Amino acid sequence: MTTQTVSIGAAPGPIAGEDPGIIYPSSDGERIAESDTQYIPLEDTYMVLSSHFSDRPEVYVSADLLIYYEMNNPRRRVAPDVLVAMGIPDHPRDNYLVWREGKAPDFVLEIIVNRTQARDAITKRDIYAAMGVTEYWRYDPTGRYRHPPLIGETLDNRGQYRRLDRSDAYDAPQGYSQVLGLDLCVVGDKFRLFNPMCQTWLLTAVESYAARRAAEKQAEEAIRERQATAAAEARIAEMERMLRERGIALPDAA
Repeated sequence: MTTQTVSIGAAPGPIAGEDPGIIYPSSDGERIAESDTQYIPLEDTYMVLSSHFSDRPEVYVSADLLIYYEMNNPRRRVAPDVLVAMGIPDHPRDNYLVWREGKAPDFVLEIIVNRTQARDAITKRDIYAAMGVTEYWRYDPTGRYRHPPLIGETLDNRGQYRRLDRSDAYDAPQGYSQVLGLDLCVVGDKFRLFNPMCQTWLLTAVESYAARRAAEKQAEEAIRERQATAAAEARIAEMERMLRERGIALPDAA
C-alpha cells in the first residue's frame, strides 16, 4: 500500500540505458504499518508535512513509497515510512526511481516498533547513505529499541552519517532538521513537529479538525447570542409599543 500527495506535473520518463522491459512494482505486498503504534505517527507526519509544504510545488512528500535506487535492478529497493524530496515536482508517483528523478530524497524517517525493524534500520542506514539521502531519522515510539527514541543523522562530506545535535527545548527531546527547517520532537509519547521560525507546533489532521470545530462552535454560539439578543430587543420594543397604545407612560431611560 502506498500513500501519495495530491500533486501537479508529469512523472519523469525512462532515460538512456534503462531497459524498457523491466517492471518496477508499486507494492511489495507488505502492510503499510504493523500496528497503530507505527501507523499513527507515520500518517500524522505524512499529513503534517504535506500540509506544511502544500504551497511549494517543488517539494514532494510521500509515505511507504518504494524507492528503486539501481537502474535495471528491481530488487534494489527500499520503502521508507516517510520521505521528503526537495526540488522535484510534486505529482503522484507509483514509485520513486532515483535515476529518473535525478536525486535521492533529502529526508527519510523510519518508525521502529519491533526488534526486526531495529535491525533493518541499520541496513537501511547504509542504503540511504549510499543513495545520498541527506538526513536519516529514526523514531522508536515504544522506547524499547532506540535510546534516545529519536535519532537524526546527516551526511558529511565523506558520505557518512553523523549524529545531529540534540537538545531538550520545549521540554521535549528534539533535533533540528536542516532539510525541513523544522524541529522534530518527542513530547510525552507523541512525535511532533515544531516550526522554530513561527514558534508554533504543526497540527496533526485530528488537531486541525478539532481546532476548526472549536472555532465553528464558538462562531455558532456567538450567532445564537446575537439572535437571542435581537429577539429580546424585539420583544421589549413590542411591549413598549403596546404600552404606548394603551396610554401608559414609559419612564425615561436613565
